[in-house]
Amino acid sequence: MGVKVAKKERKLGIRASSTCQVEFDSVRVPASNVVGEVGRGYKIAIEILNEGRVGIAAQMVGLAQGAFDCAMPYLFQRKQFGSRIGDFQAMQHQYAQIAVDIEAARLLTYNAARLKEEQKPFAKQAAMAKLYASQVAERASSRAVEWMGGLGFTRELPLEKFYRDCKIGAIYEGTSNIQLQTIAKFLTKEYQD
Repeated sequence: MGVKVAKKERKLGIRASSTCQVEFDSVRVPASNVVGEVGRGYKIAIEILNEGRVGIAAQMVGLAQGAFDCAMPYLFQRKQFGSRIGDFQAMQHQYAQIAVDIEAARLLTYNAARLKEEQKPFAKQAAMAKLYASQVAERASSRAVEWMGGLGFTRELPLEKFYRDCKIGAIYEGTSNIQLQTIAKFLTKEYQD
C-alpha cells in the first residue's frame, strides 16, 4: 500500500530525464494536501499542459538550433569537387530554409509565452508553437545529420543525440495529432460563430 516508483524506463531519447511509472495503492490524501478544488482536476491538468506546451516548444527550438549550429561550420570546412559544400546552391537552399523554420518556431514560442505572461488566452498559440517547433526540431536534426554525411551518423558529435531527443517533441504534452485537434477546435469556434 502507498506510493511506489516502478523501474526506470530505457528510452530512445532524453535519457538524462528519468521516466518511471508511479503507482498509487489505497492512497488517501488529507483535505489539507488537496491541490485546487476537488472535481476540478481535469481543468487544472489541462491548464498545466497548455503551459507545458510552451516549454516543450522552447525545448524543441533549442534542440533545432543546437543541431543547426553543430552542422553549419562543417558545411564551410568540407570540400567536394573543389568547393565547400555550403557554397552549393542546393545546400544553401536547405540551410536557409531550416534557418527560417527555426526562427518561425522561435517566434511562435515567444508569442505563446507572451500571451501567457500577459494572462491572455494562449492555448491555441501554445499548441501551434509546440506542434511547429517539434516538426522543425525533427527536420533540422535530420538535415544536420545528412549535411555531415557519415560523420553526422557517428556518436562522436552531438547530432545523433539531437536526432534521438527531438522525437519526444511530437509525443509528450500531447501528440502532434492532439495539437492539430486543439488548433482545429479553436479555429472552428472562431469561424463558425
